This record gives sequence, C-alpha cells and structure tokens, in this order.
Amino acid sequence: MSLIYSFPPIASPASTVLVLGSMPGKASLKAQQYYAHPRNSFWFIIEQLFAVKAPVNYQEKKQLLLNNNVAVWDVLKACSREGSLDSSIQRDSVVANDFDMFFDQYKNITHVFFNGVTAEKEFIKHVMSLQQMKTRQLAFKRLPSTSPAHAAMNREQKLTEWRAIANRVI
Repeated sequence: MSLIYSFPPIASPASTVLVLGSMPGKASLKAQQYYAHPRNSFWFIIEQLFAVKAPVNYQEKKQLLLNNNVAVWDVLKACSREGSLDSSIQRDSVVANDFDMFFDQYKNITHVFFNGVTAEKEFIKHVMSLQQMKTRQLAFKRLPSTSPAHAAMNREQKLTEWRAIANRVI
C-alpha cells in the first residue's frame, strides 16, 4: 500500500474560519478536488450556509469559500489507506500537515471546525501537542462528517449542525 497525499489548502489572508477534513477520499483524489464524491454533503451545505447556488466549476466553488472567508484543508498531509474510509488509515503511516506554517501565514483564522471525528482526533494527536499551537487563540468545534459514510444523519440534520460556521458559533 503506497502513501496518498492531501491537497494544498484553499485559503486567503482574509480567511477567518478553517474547515479541516482528515484525508481526501478516492473520488476526491481522482478528481484532485476537495469533496468530489457526488454524495458528500459538503458543497450542498456550503450552498445552504451562504444562500447561493453552488457553482459546478471547481474554481468557482473554491472562490465561493474564499468570498465567505472560509479556508479548507486536511489534518493529514499523507497516509496509507485502502479505499476511502478513515477507519482504513494505517495509523503508523500518518504525516500531519504543517499547521505552524499555516497559522503563521493565515493569521486571521479564529475558528477551526472539524469535518468529523477523525479530523478532530488526528488534529489533537498530531497538532495540539505542538507548543506554538497552545499559544494561539483559536476556537474549535467538531461537526458531523459530510461523508456519505456518515449515514446516521441526513443532509438537513448535518446542515443544522454546520450552521455554526456561518454564525461563527463554537
């Protein structure tokens, strides 16, 4: 099993919110786009949060995030995983992204929202232990995963929880 790699962040100096996933799934890796699986609720939720029709074009989708001061990235830079499920990540293969560099570059981020349990757990395990992270003034909140694998909630239930992003509520 070979290593898979996440994407560069979608972010701008004006970003105030960071949404963190764990690692892109197979459909996203193949398309080289965040949340590319057609049943993933992420783009539906973004469309609802900001009361716009989500563009079909990926560049326009990224611009929609940036226009609303939302950054997107993954906790993991690399890992070995069979398939798309977070539960299949080989824990000894995990390499975290460089969050010291990220937060130094994007100083206006005040709120971090985790797209699911694994993103939060991996961030706590690999990033929160960094001394510099402890000095940053960030608010954190876990949201239900937008993945179709998280079928315990439907899109509307997930949207209700994700409204915290638009309201900057932790």
